[in-house]
Amino acid sequence: MLQYPKKAEEFGRAIAEQFKDLGIELVASPAIGGIIIGHEVARALGARFVWTEREAGRMTLRRGFAITPGEKTLVVEDVITTGGSTRETIDCLKAAGANVLGAASIIDRSGRDADVGVPLFALASLRVSSVDPSACDACRIGEPVVKPGSRKAATNEG
Repeated sequence: MLQYPKKAEEFGRAIAEQFKDLGIELVASPAIGGIIIGHEVARALGARFVWTEREAGRMTLRRGFAITPGEKTLVVEDVITTGGSTRETIDCLKAAGANVLGAASIIDRSGRDADVGVPLFALASLRVSSVDPSACDACRIGEPVVKPGSRKAATNEG
């Protein structure tokens, strides 16, 4: 969906609508998946936009981005699965002085179970079940597991 600018703009406006009364000054997203939707939410709110990136395994602000202490901030992702990247982004921003008021995503794959430490809003919520590797038929026969996403590919080879 994010490959279509008009759709990204519409989704960004829909998320922004949920936060319009909070006086959001900054929208931040973890790279790379959250950048497009975060930018669209910031545009709809009339806010500044930055993103975080992993450096040596830690989420950081780079590229000259800085936070004004107390800046009212919203963290936006495309998809939340466990909330890990969102929590890391929130921690990074808080350490830099941001006042993180909430988080949002297009899709929440946790079925609203992800705890990111601030109120979380999603345009849609799904419950995606997972299977322990010991109970997985595909794992037992050695079928490779591929995990899409930005962290790393997962395999069942340990």
